[in-house]
Amino acid sequence: MRMKQLFHTLWKIVLLLLFLVASFSFAMFQGGFVSWFLFYSFLPFAAYSIIVFFYPLRLFSVERAFESNELKAGDELKVTMTIRRSVPFPLYYVVMEDQGSELLASPLGWKRKTVVHPGWRRSVSYTYTIDHLPRGEHTFSALRVKTGDFFGIFEKEALIPCEDTLLVYPGVVDVPYRSLENRYDQGMTSSNVKIQKDTTMATGVRGYQPGDRFSWIHWKSFARTNELMTKEFEERQSHDVLVVLDREDSAAFEPMVTFTASILHSISRKGAQVGLLSHGVERAFFPIRGGEGPQSQMQHHLAKVMPDSPERLERMLKGDRLHNAQSAAVIFVTSTISKEKILAINEYVKQSGSILLFLIKREGEPVSQEDRALTAFASSRGVSMRILYEPEFSSAFAEVKRA
Repeated sequence: MRMKQLFHTLWKIVLLLLFLVASFSFAMFQGGFVSWFLFYSFLPFAAYSIIVFFYPLRLFSVERAFESNELKAGDELKVTMTIRRSVPFPLYYVVMEDQGSELLASPLGWKRKTVVHPGWRRSVSYTYTIDHLPRGEHTFSALRVKTGDFFGIFEKEALIPCEDTLLVYPGVVDVPYRSLENRYDQGMTSSNVKIQKDTTMATGVRGYQPGDRFSWIHWKSFARTNELMTKEFEERQSHDVLVVLDREDSAAFEPMVTFTASILHSISRKGAQVGLLSHGVERAFFPIRGGEGPQSQMQHHLAKVMPDSPERLERMLKGDRLHNAQSAAVIFVTSTISKEKILAINEYVKQSGSILLFLIKREGEPVSQEDRALTAFASSRGVSMRILYEPEFSSAFAEVKRA
């Protein structure tokens, strides 16, 4: 291959020299102003072609700038490419083509290739737009530059390294969350909810009962009535939630990731503590915690997660491999359902709190009779199951009712 390229280059040099010899011979034998004018007119173009042939494209420096680094799936991104050169030379044209991730292919509607006319300018920039960014970690490796002479005799190109990484987080939709200590329409039993008293503010008084704390006694009432009275406090229900993402390969995996990111965000925003388990080639477990730090770690994981689970969810549940707190509610997000999976989840119910199973369908995929039968089967086993399409994500918890 290299020998072929070398032969092609040598042939172009010979062709250029033949043009020079031909024009010079014509001027010598023909004589006259016109003949010599043609020769001297062709001479600068020939010299330009030779200089272009030896011009060092690899000495170009390249910079890539993103308009924003906080991006979510579906966003639009503007990328600015800038080339700088230390050796000024009037290049007629330069073709610039950014080399990006395979996930950022042209069908997504971005123009990564353009032609600029730098002339004598030492730096040239161009901006292109990527529409509808896909979720994931995208790598930009280099910039391909190409130039040539006026006649197209000499063309040369170089691949200039310029590595950048762009992390696109999953899209988040508004999913109003209602806690799982409530009951669902389809046989959900109430979870083990932790009851806490807010002792910062009393809501009333009642008669003293054995076991009441000394600090709860309402001394003003005792002084007034000579009877022991105890402050009443507002009871708050606090609960923990573990979200389990099924990473089996599926056409609905991207909607599953979007839904998982959305409910994690919604649960955390409600003040509850939430954790995440996603099991694939590498098992990722984020313990149940509250705060922005753990939430950021989970969203970062969801930005890069792939459907690469080596085993089915029902096998993963065996042996209590989730290391889940017994009082925590568990939300499963999956795109496939079977009796074996429901039975495995049902077995896990005995060791945990409330269980809710979301079956995510891709757009256009119908709900089969088997899906309906399995929904009823899950209900009979104490597992609440909901079938969702992406436009229905915002109503995912709409069926929650007060116990």
